[in-house]
Amino acid sequence: MAKYSKKAGQKVEKAMHEKKKGSLKSGSGKKVKSKKQAIAIGLSEARKEGAQVPKKAAKKRGRPAKKSVTKKGTGAAKKSAPKKGTNKAKKSTAKKAGRKRSL
Repeated sequence: MAKYSKKAGQKVEKAMHEKKKGSLKSGSGKKVKSKKQAIAIGLSEARKEGAQVPKKAAKKRGRPAKKSVTKKGTGAAKKSAPKKGTNKAKKSTAKKAGRKRSL
């Protein structure tokens, strides 16, 4: 069984022709310059008319791109501040002793 129907192919062909002519516009009203965008518009129009077109691909939900890493050793060296979580055990026992019991 074919992935795309003839009607879908015709819609894409029409959208590509309009793109080459310079009359194809996107939803926002701007001229379409990308071949991929023209194909997407053609398939979208075919979907609206009920032609056989596969479902849209789900968006990938990966982790975000890594931030750029700066080089070490340039400029003045910074000293890191001491970590605050080192005295947790002492603070938690002090809190427990000072609490009032309520029944």
